[in-house]
Amino acid sequence: MAVKFDLLTRITPSIAPALEANVEYVAGHQNMLQLIELRWIAVVGQVTTIAGAILIFDINLPLVHMLQVLACLIAFNIASHLRWHEKKPVSNAEIFMALLVDVATLTVQLYLSGGTTNPFAFLYLLQIIISAVLLEAWSTWTIVLVTLVCLGLLAVFAQPLALPFDHARGIASLYVQGMLICFALNAGLLVIFVSRISGTVRAKAAQLAELRQRAAEEEHIVRMGLLASGAAHELGTPLATLSVILGDWKRMPEFRNSPVLLEEIGEMQTQLQRCKSIVSGILLSAGKARGESALRTTLHTFLDGLAEDWEDSRPVKDFEYENRIVDDIPVVFDSALKQSIDNLLDNALEASPSGWVGLAASVENDILTLAVRDRGAGFAPGLLAQFGKPYQSTKGRPGGGLGLFLVVNVARTLGGAVVARNREEGGAEVTLTIPLAAISLGGKGDHA
Repeated sequence: MAVKFDLLTRITPSIAPALEANVEYVAGHQNMLQLIELRWIAVVGQVTTIAGAILIFDINLPLVHMLQVLACLIAFNIASHLRWHEKKPVSNAEIFMALLVDVATLTVQLYLSGGTTNPFAFLYLLQIIISAVLLEAWSTWTIVLVTLVCLGLLAVFAQPLALPFDHARGIASLYVQGMLICFALNAGLLVIFVSRISGTVRAKAAQLAELRQRAAEEEHIVRMGLLASGAAHELGTPLATLSVILGDWKRMPEFRNSPVLLEEIGEMQTQLQRCKSIVSGILLSAGKARGESALRTTLHTFLDGLAEDWEDSRPVKDFEYENRIVDDIPVVFDSALKQSIDNLLDNALEASPSGWVGLAASVENDILTLAVRDRGAGFAPGLLAQFGKPYQSTKGRPGGGLGLFLVVNVARTLGGAVVARNREEGGAEVTLTIPLAAISLGGKGDHA
């Protein structure tokens, strides 16, 4: 469950292209569903038009053949719905072929109902505009060429409708009326569906931007992890040397006979042990543990021990820890998660002038919630808007803001989230939520 920096180094360069391809596939699936819906509208429109032409205007049409074409279109659309109702990748070629089927169906119906003398021949424009929105450039120009060829063939081979040539009658002309209805259909369908498709395109662009940002952040984490891992290796030897020296000092008569010096040496050993624990945690997170292995424990033991260790190793004046979890469950102890919680508590301690820090733990709907509170000045609005971004800090130190950045990314790796807010009574609250499945034994977390 620990973050393997060496593994991430190999896979991070491929994350962004894979995720971007997935976003493209999702957008293509949504566009295909739009086409299926548009095709059902076309079926209803054709049935209505054929019925109106025969029953109202008494126009002689080859009803049997036109209904056969409609039956084929309905069968194709049912097959398309069965094929695409689930989320499956849809390529440019598949949308292109679907539009070619629509063009072919429209061409056959126009051939049976007057060819270019049928005012609904302008529906070809709907296919061209939709292809321009959905398809790549070569596919769109192919649709344009196909529709031009179809119109030319209709002008040569189709039999004209037996309608009087009465354009001079203006709006009373059947052709002019049909042309107006065709224009209204084109305009209405384009407004509805192009607006939806544009919304899908905008959503895709936003998702791609977010995925690229996440890929950049993950690459940043990889580099920081490699640097931290190397530094931890280098620190191991001097820390071991200091531990031996402090042990020798504690046994020397000059120090052994002085309670004050013994107390100071004990405090130094405590802080040294904390440094060694941090080094071990860094190496464990990097997949290079110094003899330690992932610890299987329980949720209560993990949180209670974490709170006790943190309180003992920090100069906190008032630490209010509330464990509201009723049912204890087995979990996998993870150093990255422990360091993230320690980081939130450290930030709260630095922000509280009075030295008060609160930690509340609860579980609801299989979600572990940890709320860290302080009584400081709270977050500035600008920092809240950029919460979790690297180098966003008010401490004025080089590298400031990386702690919260790492906390957010550790939570995201476990499928959780981190949210910050300013409390009405003063101070700030940072809430860390993690699915229990990510840390419980038998869940996704059981692979540390």
